[in-house]
Amino acid sequence: MSGQGAPVSTQSASAPPHRAPAPWLARLHRLEDWVLTVLVVGLVVLAGAQILLRNVFEAGLSWADPLLRAMVLWSAMLGALVATREQQHIGLDFLARFSHGLLRRGAHACASLFATALCGAMAWYSVGLVQLDLGGGGKGAAGLPAWALESIMPLGFGLMALRFLLRAFTPAATDPAAESAA
Repeated sequence: MSGQGAPVSTQSASAPPHRAPAPWLARLHRLEDWVLTVLVVGLVVLAGAQILLRNVFEAGLSWADPLLRAMVLWSAMLGALVATREQQHIGLDFLARFSHGLLRRGAHACASLFATALCGAMAWYSVGLVQLDLGGGGKGAAGLPAWALESIMPLGFGLMALRFLLRAFTPAATDPAAESAA
């Protein structure tokens, strides 16, 4: 009997059980992760190639710098979207850290609603920017229309606003009331 026994659970007794997202949502999360991964890897490879070409061969790719700027924008927005999904973003939760129960729940809801309003405003004004460039017909990196490259801003901020809004009405992961209800 030595060394054998019942399997040990790695989940804490006080932690709420983790529910898997709906299949369509899991696919969306996987798509976000893959697009972000491809963008960051492409960004590193293209920037590295550009550095190598400039330093070794005293030449470069004329289209690479504008494309790198667009890739930085897209990877930053997708990274922020993933951070929001994983609740790894910068938070305004000072009160929630030092409160309990209903006060913590209220602080969590207020912070999430404030973030919803900020992201919603950013999405609104980003739509204006995209419409301005759509009407102007300007070209961006690699001959793509500028509005297409900027379209990640209203999309990303809009999705972040939606995630914050939904989070405002769900119990916080660290809320003891949520843990006891599970």
